[in-house]
Amino acid sequence: MTSISLDGTALASIDVDAIVIGVAPAGTGVAPAAGSEDLDRALDGRLAEALAALGATGKAGEVTKLPALGAVAAKLIVAAGLGETPSAEDVRRAAGAAVRSLAGHAKAAVALPAASAEDVGAVALGALLGAYSFDSYRTGDEHKSPVEEIRLLAPASPDAEAAVERARTLAASVTLVRDLVNTPPSHLCPEDLAGEAERIAGETGLAIEVLDEKALVEGGYGGIAGVGQGSVNPPRLVRLAYGHPEASKTLVLVGKGITFDSGGLSLKPSEAMDWMKSDMGGAAAVLGALAAIGKLKPKVNVVGYLAIAENMPSGTAQRPSDVLRIYGGKTVEVLNTDAEGRLVLADAIVRAGEDSPDLLVDVATLTGAQLVALGTRTTGVMANDDDVREKVVAAAGRAGEPTWGMPLPAELRKGLDSTVADIANISGDRWGGMLVAGTFLKEFVPDGVKWAHLDIAGPAFNKAEPYGYTPKGGTGAAARTLVQIAEDLAAGVL
Repeated sequence: MTSISLDGTALASIDVDAIVIGVAPAGTGVAPAAGSEDLDRALDGRLAEALAALGATGKAGEVTKLPALGAVAAKLIVAAGLGETPSAEDVRRAAGAAVRSLAGHAKAAVALPAASAEDVGAVALGALLGAYSFDSYRTGDEHKSPVEEIRLLAPASPDAEAAVERARTLAASVTLVRDLVNTPPSHLCPEDLAGEAERIAGETGLAIEVLDEKALVEGGYGGIAGVGQGSVNPPRLVRLAYGHPEASKTLVLVGKGITFDSGGLSLKPSEAMDWMKSDMGGAAAVLGALAAIGKLKPKVNVVGYLAIAENMPSGTAQRPSDVLRIYGGKTVEVLNTDAEGRLVLADAIVRAGEDSPDLLVDVATLTGAQLVALGTRTTGVMANDDDVREKVVAAAGRAGEPTWGMPLPAELRKGLDSTVADIANISGDRWGGMLVAGTFLKEFVPDGVKWAHLDIAGPAFNKAEPYGYTPKGGTGAAARTLVQIAEDLAAGVL
């Protein structure tokens, strides 16, 4: 991962390839933001004039490049638009967009406004998230590599150093999630994902338990076993655990880990299948969050479940109208094998009750209906407690991830009635599919447990062009939110 450090060198003389500054709208032009004064003096006070001549407006997300022409040691000046009244997330995105635009350059100095440790952390995290590229399977050298070294121009202090270190930890977590989501299914079957969890557990001191296909059948995990039975790559259930000696509360995270989703016998159309390597984004987010939590060490116990399977059609695949027995005994009639995520999650959600959680959160690339309702960037949040839902939405906002609270109308439950089992896995009504899926999962939440469900079907994978610090492909969605939830629970906020 790209390195980052605080640096107090004057901006005009720092030895880097490019300098990043912030700009905001000002009349018909732009106003350089705090941190760029040294550079403006080196340009005889004409920085704003030069940027305006290039069409810079200072709007959020805009990046304008200006050759330094020997006025300073760096060869290139990059102005990142902050918008009118920038939030911490605006600053993160500006830093990310600027650093992402510098792919092919080795060193960059970032001088965005950083008056507080919180500001430093926002700039550092945005810059690190913007310096991402998934190159594991590239063989040519025509691809530009991300910036190798970032020097953050801000006064050094213990608080600032701590903010940078936290940014490194969070960025490493998101990078892990992105890498896993981007890895092709030919190289990431359920056993591989479980193996990656074992590696992370070894590095961070997490306790780990892995159930293979035999143990899943013997243990009564009918959802995971049923979804995975059509594939030559057998399923897994992974349990990771972080403990703190001063913790008084327990958070349990559950992630959907379908390493490839063909839809099973209810086969997806080809145009909906090519990006289904991302269907393990929920499990990846839980793993990434646990990796960060193991380093940040909040005063809360955290357990993570990765419900992993590959959903394939074959002579051994589950069939529409099959009945599965979920862990704990409840039966499900499978009316559509492409509604498989809720089946693997049901097993893990029931199992999570054995950990006596104060809060249970599941995260999944669960429904196409999430994209219809909220688009590609906003996660849907549902819960069995209104206060929990709103606090999870607030936590996500502080983490910098867009979410929207959604209801679970009681009348939707009737649509899941089955004529042969306790519940069906889809409704006979086509409307409100995201809420129906949440209603199904709610049926398996242990009595008395507060629960929230995050549907990241759109946010987990960016099929469009990069923006801000978000690359094309795997985004790392929900990992930062899960870390924030853990910290909020530790602090008594949630």
